Amino acid sequence: MEKVYIAIGADILHPGHINIINEGAKYGRVIVGLLSDEAIASYKRLPIYPYEAREEIFGSLKNVSEIVMQKSLDYTENLRKIKPDYVIHGDDWREGVQQLVRQKVIEVLKEWGGELIEVPYTHGMSATETHAEITKDLRAPEYRRGTLKRLLHLKPFISVMEASNGLSGLIVENTSVIDKETELPRSFDAMWISSLCDSTFKGKPDIELVDHTSRLVTINEIMEVTTKPIILDGDTGGREEHFVYNVRTLERLGVSAIIIEDKTGLKKNSLFGTEVIQTLEDPIVFAQKIRAGKHALITRDFLIFARIESLIAGKDVKDAMMRAMIYVEAGADGIMIHSKDKTGEDIFEFMRQFREFSKDIPLILVPTSYNQFTEKELAKKGANIIIHANHLLRAAYPAMVKAAETILENGRSKEADEFCLPINEVLTLIPGGK
Repeated sequence: MEKVYIAIGADILHPGHINIINEGAKYGRVIVGLLSDEAIASYKRLPIYPYEAREEIFGSLKNVSEIVMQKSLDYTENLRKIKPDYVIHGDDWREGVQQLVRQKVIEVLKEWGGELIEVPYTHGMSATETHAEITKDLRAPEYRRGTLKRLLHLKPFISVMEASNGLSGLIVENTSVIDKETELPRSFDAMWISSLCDSTFKGKPDIELVDHTSRLVTINEIMEVTTKPIILDGDTGGREEHFVYNVRTLERLGVSAIIIEDKTGLKKNSLFGTEVIQTLEDPIVFAQKIRAGKHALITRDFLIFARIESLIAGKDVKDAMMRAMIYVEAGADGIMIHSKDKTGEDIFEFMRQFREFSKDIPLILVPTSYNQFTEKELAKKGANIIIHANHLLRAAYPAMVKAAETILENGRSKEADEFCLPINEVLTLIPGGK
């Protein structure tokens, strides 16, 4: 019997898939190439159901003879291994992201005389749209909280962007570009709620003046309109007794992680470096705070990351490594190493030594000072999470100042129009605004 290959990247079965599978069965034995979790997450989003569950769902269909894993959007490896007589796909991939994938399938099939058959797209049926409908419910804390942990297992690195209010949260949620190398869609994986940005948008200094209750208001504003996992900048974490209650609250809300730094006393922003007094906490005391926070958690999904400030305070990599090992032993789920050095040399040396100590524990970077390196370059050196910590704030401020100055200079707002989003677009910017 002739072999039919059908690749499926969706994690939600709908009538469109049934139609394509049934059509494929007319030509021969149907082999479904089910995209792996890693493959789906690399170009689309984190799948709702893991591979094993999807394998069981699609494998139970009467016209499916076999399920094989497809490890990327590229069909080539599986096609050359299986050498199907036919590949069946909906005709909706002639344009857009998968256009190049389609062309490669055609070229590979020519090697043994295989044929591509395209089935008319089932209008009104879209896995992406169905996913969007379902994720209205998946904003629930139980789902959202564990997303970051799943992403850490599925992606080579996680790209995180600062969000400080509902609007910037929507920007992080929805912004997507086509990656120049892979020619696939690329978007941010998670959101960073920064104490610096939260304080600055409130017109207050970044000295832990904005209290926890106010931070929770910001978190809730963002969570109401987004679905991506949230990492919270927890400053020092406060008193151990308070930290225990705060992590329980964050866990209950659906926040995925908190990062706390090993400094003590009145907070001074790390990017001041040694220009101001940066007092490090005793590592044993800080480790006890981590231990208490981990003990207080109800689930295994909420992560506590330890931020090491040794390099900020003028200490060396040896001191940073000493602290890292103590914090990991105390239960830290990952280590963030911070530096003001523009060369990145001290960061890379720490990463080298840390990876000798542990291959698996996540490493978090905030490359504000050494941003000449790409995310992929940092990931190759061992980074798992890369946070762009304050760029939407820094982009918004000069734009607002320019608009204000232009209005003052001209005594009217007409000249400022070129810097501003048209009011009609503002009114429809937020879903439900019209």
